[in-house]
Amino acid sequence: MIRRDRERGLTFMEMLATVAILAIVASVILPVAKTSHKRLKEGELRHALREIRTAIDLYHNAVLAKLIGGMDVKLGSEGYPPNLETLVEGVNRVGAIDRKIKFLRRIPVDPMTGTTEWGLRCYQDEPDSTSWCGDNVWDVYTKSDGKALDGTRYLDW
Repeated sequence: MIRRDRERGLTFMEMLATVAILAIVASVILPVAKTSHKRLKEGELRHALREIRTAIDLYHNAVLAKLIGGMDVKLGSEGYPPNLETLVEGVNRVGAIDRKIKFLRRIPVDPMTGTTEWGLRCYQDEPDSTSWCGDNVWDVYTKSDGKALDGTRYLDW
């Protein structure tokens, strides 16, 4: 039984075809992976914004229902929290000693910037303002200046 050298292994053409097929598959998969990663981050951003905005609304509703007041509500704040940390630390409930109402467990991380630093807007600010008056927190936005898959800026969400 004589073995021939030609019959062992792969030929150069077979290797070339395999590499070409792998290159084509990789060129299709990479853009899809990038898009799905960006879509995931956008979903996380929407969730974080909704969580903070819901907590701000709950705080405001508690002020209107007179569940919190006195020293915890600053005059001229329109019933909105003075900062995001107040939503985490909580405020004293009216008529209850050492009983705090908390609205957030923690400040969510902005998935676009990787920090807990959010852009803040006061009730007195313009809806598209990027500067905070410092009196209260009426709305939050990401500080990322990137664009979403749909072409909108993350700042406008």
